[in-house]
Amino acid sequence: MWDRQVPELAEQWRVFRFDLPGHGGAPAYPAGSVGDLTVRLLATLDALGVQRFGYAGCALGGAIGVELALRHPERLASLALIAASPRFGTADEFRQRGVIVRTNGLDPIARTAPERWFTGGFAAAQPAITEWAVQMVRTTDPGCYIAACEALAAFDVRAELGRIGVPTLVLVGADDRVTGPAEARTLVAGIPDARLAVVPGASHLVPVEQPAAVTDLLAHHFATAWHPGYDAATGQMAAIAAPPVKPVLSGPVPTAPVAEIAPAVRPPVPSGRADTYDTGIKIRREVLGDAHVDRALASADDFSGDFQEFITRYAWGEIWDRPGLDRRSRSCVTLTALVAGGHLDELAFHTRAALRNGLTPEEIKEVLLQAAVYCGVPAANSAFKVAQRVIREETTPLE
Repeated sequence: MWDRQVPELAEQWRVFRFDLPGHGGAPAYPAGSVGDLTVRLLATLDALGVQRFGYAGCALGGAIGVELALRHPERLASLALIAASPRFGTADEFRQRGVIVRTNGLDPIARTAPERWFTGGFAAAQPAITEWAVQMVRTTDPGCYIAACEALAAFDVRAELGRIGVPTLVLVGADDRVTGPAEARTLVAGIPDARLAVVPGASHLVPVEQPAAVTDLLAHHFATAWHPGYDAATGQMAAIAAPPVKPVLSGPVPTAPVAEIAPAVRPPVPSGRADTYDTGIKIRREVLGDAHVDRALASADDFSGDFQEFITRYAWGEIWDRPGLDRRSRSCVTLTALVAGGHLDELAFHTRAALRNGLTPEEIKEVLLQAAVYCGVPAANSAFKVAQRVIREETTPLE
């Protein structure tokens, strides 16, 4: 995706491009967080002898750029964020995307990539590039794609943007419906030294759709933006005459629309006990989804609030956090127990949770068949109806 930018940038700087794990033929070693991807990138640059550099990243690549600026500011001379956001959609959206890929493979998402990434006119006029976009997604390792979705699900730096001290160019396509101008303005408003460039006639993959404009913007930014250098001996920032910029370029993974997630109110810690609430609410959200947990907490009142606190701390903060079983195994146990008890409402959202925890529809079917033997056919019959409905809802390919 950077083919049209590299020749001009390489006239002035040493340029590196990298593929995400399992993307573009890179080895399929999944990384489950943006921080993990950033550490891997820095290890690669260390091996190449690159210490300070300028960085440009698109979509998930942009998230890596933000992580660099926040966690490793001594390495970064300047930053360009393209089609980026401080929060990519909601965790629920990305984890459902992982369920869809696990069930249906990457083909449904690959087929819809062009309409998310390009304007309609460009896609119609450039069939070869459109087909490239489809094949790029289709040939990605599914496990690495799912891990990238998990990384974006957990990424949220809205409260930290003010700590980014490097000069930043925020670049976005005017017609981007994935991470559009509104998200770009959020970045610019939060980053102290940031400027905005909105490129007309472009959607999500701006470097592909409007290559000349992006090349000019990047070349100007890397040539003029600079940041004080970092003296490792003293731990102090020292001014440098010119930025030793080595642009590092990274590309996208399909993203979802941005939506706000309301933070949960933290109840007081029970006297004499270690506080497991933070761990519990984190696991509860990861397993059941933000939307489900938000509804449960919002409906709590003086009568039921203590119960919500109880299950968050004890069920999720203690039992679900124990190391003895992984989450897939705990989902199998939970589904079986709910079938035995006839708890069909809970079975519905724990079927959804089982898919998020990595169980396939085939494996859920086997759990229910096993339950039929030991819990009774009528109970399993009701369970199959509930699970079938949930699986259809959760694994229908995204339009």
